[in-house]
Amino acid sequence: MIVDCHVNVFDAAQTRPLFHSLTPSSRPGAMGLAADPDTVHSAMAGVDKAIIFSLRYGDSIGVDGDDEVTARAVARYPDKFVGFAAVDPRRPDYMDLLVHAIEDLKLKGVKFGPIYNGVSLLDPRMVPVYDYLQKHNLPLTMHMGTTFGANAPVQYGRPLDVDTIATRYPDLKMVMAHMGHPWYEECIIVARKQPNVYCEVSALYYRPWQFYNILVCAQEYLITERDKIFWGTDFPWSTVEESIAGLRGINDQVEGTRLPRVAATTIDRILHSNPFEHWWHGGYPG
Repeated sequence: MIVDCHVNVFDAAQTRPLFHSLTPSSRPGAMGLAADPDTVHSAMAGVDKAIIFSLRYGDSIGVDGDDEVTARAVARYPDKFVGFAAVDPRRPDYMDLLVHAIEDLKLKGVKFGPIYNGVSLLDPRMVPVYDYLQKHNLPLTMHMGTTFGANAPVQYGRPLDVDTIATRYPDLKMVMAHMGHPWYEECIIVARKQPNVYCEVSALYYRPWQFYNILVCAQEYLITERDKIFWGTDFPWSTVEESIAGLRGINDQVEGTRLPRVAATTIDRILHSNPFEHWWHGGYPG
């Protein structure tokens, strides 16, 4: 089984000029810009399930999506997609939107980008979100680390803030996207320390040296043996095929050296990781 735990969905009408000006410089190589439900479904042909969410990042990277597009995608492809809600705590109606997304649209978790919304994980506006998610057994996946957007305050992407919230909310399952790069060591030590904290490797393969060091570090801290790291793409910024090849070929760059290798068991464990067994207490509620 392969689960893509990090997939973005939005309609073309939900993108702004800022998105089109920023995206080409965000990674090496060619990439598409479309992430509508049908495009996403076609792109996910190589995985069994995909966790999808829209982005309310209009002022930081030019995508102003909503939970309705996520719910439509799930309704259209229920066997493939599991939908998460998006939260922007700057909006006066953010909790009303969250309750609607979960209780009416039946989405199964939340995606939040502290740096993209300019709201720290430690901000008091996040307290009702944490309370609601913990009460309803819903995971929170967070953009952790840096970004290409100039309008995003990167200090809010430090994984050490996750440690603080995980201690306050021990029954809230939290997922750090992108291994908190470039602060991956912080990400790894927090995931090792906190039983309710996980991480994932989406959008890392195209920085292979950094990706290699992240995985070697994770092995040294033994979190690769504890089902703490999950696999994802961050589509449309990365594809399924590229992301699988990048993970499977991670040791190519150190062939002929005495540098440590990323173990085959680590690679397989990440690629075939199953968030549905871990991100919800008692297993995925369906």
